[in-house]
Amino acid sequence: MVNKQRLIDEFLELVQIDSRSSKEGKVAQVLVKKLEEIGCEVIIDNAGEKTGGETGNVIATLKGNRSGKKILFSSHMDTVSPSIGVKPIIDEANGIIKSDGTTVLGSDDKAGIAAILEGLRNIKENNIDHADIQIVFSIWEEGGLHGAKNLDYSKIDAEYAFVLDSGGSPGEIIVKAPAQDAIKVKIIGKPAHAGLQPENGISAIMVASRAIENMKLLRIDEETTANIGIVKGGIATNIVMPELEIVAEARSLSEEKLDAQTNHMVETFKNAAKEFGAEIEIEVKRAYGPFNIDETDGIVQLVKKAFSNMNIEGKTASTGGGSDTNILNKNGIKSVNLGIGMKKAHTLEEYIAIEDLINSAVMVGEIIKEA
Repeated sequence: MVNKQRLIDEFLELVQIDSRSSKEGKVAQVLVKKLEEIGCEVIIDNAGEKTGGETGNVIATLKGNRSGKKILFSSHMDTVSPSIGVKPIIDEANGIIKSDGTTVLGSDDKAGIAAILEGLRNIKENNIDHADIQIVFSIWEEGGLHGAKNLDYSKIDAEYAFVLDSGGSPGEIIVKAPAQDAIKVKIIGKPAHAGLQPENGISAIMVASRAIENMKLLRIDEETTANIGIVKGGIATNIVMPELEIVAEARSLSEEKLDAQTNHMVETFKNAAKEFGAEIEIEVKRAYGPFNIDETDGIVQLVKKAFSNMNIEGKTASTGGGSDTNILNKNGIKSVNLGIGMKKAHTLEEYIAIEDLINSAVMVGEIIKEA
């Protein structure tokens, strides 16, 4: 049985360790010690050196005592801001854990970490036979999946990976997620005095406005979205805006549709720049690819059996967000993302139900048994 109080206490401990993206050094050292106490062999890879972060990814292996599929569990160590000085509160009346409202809680993704640790302890303490198990606690997932992209895959030989990083309650199995393009645009107009000779200038903001006016954005279809997220420019109100920078994105479950949407956005910017006589610089980068696991695949059936053992119905779903799951699949490790119950993530109202935290730890143990 899962030790409920130990699980809660460890979750509270973890969320109170500051670990913004690229600043996960302290929590990494704590996790190395915890994993070693469980009996794992632990290393830290060089992803930190590659990304300029405090630490690399924590990679652990718990040796098994029987044959079976070698599986991997993964969660990320970083949290979004504001996350310095998290003060978790147990709301017993509602059965949840939340922050005091001045920061995020950090259940994204420390609930996943706590569930993995407790699931491993449960297996060890109850002398349950298992095959080899690998664990990856990744850095800098938020804002780029940098830890997974720079993971030392020479140290990973698991057949299946289970990423605990989705907001649905235990029972949710994410089998589809989109690819994403990051689009950076610089519009170069021409400055002029806005009061004396505005007709001599080329307004970068007018170029951007014309482009956006003609651009398909937000929900494109059931598989595709696009958004203008950041707009920066301007010097003063009396100067025709000479330059403007825009950061945008497009996502789709279909790479063909993503290519079409991105090309549409790029061409719209170019056409607007040509109309006004402005210069334009555009950079497009495929941030990550999609994944699509068939519902009949062995990894899905394994998870559904684990949920059945818990009297929970396992249901597959798709998501509009990216996660380390995208990168693991791209690197040849069949992976699904599992719901662990974090709600209102990335907001000051973030919370997690204690029941979901417990079921997430039980889920880890049942997956290990079924593997």
